[in-house]
Amino acid sequence: MRITEILAFFMVLIPVLLVIVAMFGYDQGNGFVEASRIIRMEPEPNVTSSDDSALQRDQEQKDSVDLSLLGGLLVSGFKKESCLSRYQSYLYRKASPYRPSLHLLSKLRAYEELHKRCGPGTRPYTNAERLLKPKQTGDSEPEGCKYVVWMSFSGLGNRIISIASVFLYAMLTDRVLLVEGGEQFADLFCEPFLDTTWLLPKDFTLTSQFSGFGQNSAHCHGDMLKKKLINESSVLSLSHLYLHLAHDYNDHDKMFFCAEDQNLLENVPWLIMRTNNFFAPSLFLIPSFEEELGMMFPKKGTVFHHLGRYLFHPSNQVWGLITRYYQAYLAKADERIGLQIRVFDEKSGVSPQVTKQIISCVQNEDLLPKLSKGEEQHKQPSEEDSKLKSVLITSLTTGYFEILKTMYWENPTVTGEVIGIHQPSHEGHQQTEKLMHNRKAWAEMYLLSLTDKLVISAWSTFGYVAQGLGGLRAWILYKQENQTNPNPPCGRAMSPDPCFHAPPYYDCKAKQGTDTGNVVPHVRHCEDISWGLKLVDNS
Repeated sequence: MRITEILAFFMVLIPVLLVIVAMFGYDQGNGFVEASRIIRMEPEPNVTSSDDSALQRDQEQKDSVDLSLLGGLLVSGFKKESCLSRYQSYLYRKASPYRPSLHLLSKLRAYEELHKRCGPGTRPYTNAERLLKPKQTGDSEPEGCKYVVWMSFSGLGNRIISIASVFLYAMLTDRVLLVEGGEQFADLFCEPFLDTTWLLPKDFTLTSQFSGFGQNSAHCHGDMLKKKLINESSVLSLSHLYLHLAHDYNDHDKMFFCAEDQNLLENVPWLIMRTNNFFAPSLFLIPSFEEELGMMFPKKGTVFHHLGRYLFHPSNQVWGLITRYYQAYLAKADERIGLQIRVFDEKSGVSPQVTKQIISCVQNEDLLPKLSKGEEQHKQPSEEDSKLKSVLITSLTTGYFEILKTMYWENPTVTGEVIGIHQPSHEGHQQTEKLMHNRKAWAEMYLLSLTDKLVISAWSTFGYVAQGLGGLRAWILYKQENQTNPNPPCGRAMSPDPCFHAPPYYDCKAKQGTDTGNVVPHVRHCEDISWGLKLVDNS
């Protein structure tokens, strides 16, 4: 037995000794790595070479830049300090489930080159503007540069969604987009295009005439159609046309969405447009644009999601409002819920019907938990159950915030979750022309877009912007009729895109009225406005 034990001991010991000798006795040239690299789980100080550290830092920096460019949607080269949000927004938002198509990226890069070549301060721009001055002659299409000017109009939400539509139209027609807005516009948004500007110069030749542009003005496209003053030959002598595409436009103005009129407009160097609509859905119904749009947006309901993230970057002043509030009230939450409340026909105070509708929506859809009653109040929630949900409320008044805050402070929840209710501002009423009001409005739209789940009010472009930027399918609080709560109180959006509130109902080929919400499967009627149009995915 003694001999057997000794033999067993050596049979165990000898292989171990052989492994140790092999590890220390052979170098890397014999096919073995150094023992120190096998034994150490973490490198000791000064063990990792400076080259390895540099490579790791470069890779981390490359990964960070790639993330900030949103899958190729954005380009590098901007000075980071001039627009912090451009490079930091990805740190506050989950990665988008919608990747931009390669064709869209190609179109954006081509547009950037066009804007850089033809934008304000360039020779082609100067030559094109000369056509607008009295007694001036020149090439009707100087150096291949044509322009569409967006006129500042309506509230901030309407401005944002309408600019996105005009930009899409500019890309489809090889025009340069210029936006009127002056210092306030520059205070809210960073420049979206590298080494150029999208702001219409203050000394633009037609600026003094903008206030006089209307549906009856001499160069109004719709009025000229009505009077039969525009055709293939007459349009060649025009330096500019005014396009009235606001909510109150008439049947002649709406002919803009017909292929025949698009062919006429193609020859006009300057188009001046007033609109407060997201008219992109009707562009998808124009045959000459259909194929191009299909390649740019395979997922049809993501037009504003991609273009909004490309165009609208909060200025440093607004980005400060966003990040400070996010860090203080939202960052530590396990889940963030956005609640945008806008009641258009409410004169003052808090509506009990609206309050009931909001609570029914958020609780029935399991966005917020119900309240405990009776013995349930005394149960101690487990650590797993006691999650923090932060609710971000945006509203012009504080009434709904106070009600929800009191509810979830005075009563425990059935799930044990802790609910924090927050509201950044309460401006009382919309004040479109005030700079600080617009800063707060833009900051709150953006904050809502950073939430995990979102509830928005019907008809509100404020909510549309938040939903689109976040790529969220929000729950929409349906509009009340005769102070009666709708049943159900809310419903899920079909896609992140905004609703086109005032679309044309006209078949351009048949030259008769038609339901434009039933022409193609990806253009349907909106959830909150039965006559509106919305882009959705075919699936």
